[in-house]
Amino acid sequence: MIAPFLSGAIAAMSLTAAAFFLRFWQKTRDRLFIYFAVAFFLLMLERVVRTVLLMESELAPVGYGVRLLAFLTIIAGIVDKNRAKAK
Repeated sequence: MIAPFLSGAIAAMSLTAAAFFLRFWQKTRDRLFIYFAVAFFLLMLERVVRTVLLMESELAPVGYGVRLLAFLTIIAGIVDKNRAKAK
């Protein structure tokens, strides 16, 4: 009973973080912030889909795949930021 509540709270916090990074991107136009906004939006989607579809059984790897994609997005943003400084 508490797990769906916590999952919803995590989804709401992820959406809030995505909105903050989107706002930072609008102010600075730094691409790192848009990478983070996309990553947190993906994390929010993963939590919502996982909770709504009750993906605790054989569909769990699909949810982890979305989470992996989010973390790869963050890594891509960091690499992109460091490559831009090197030029």
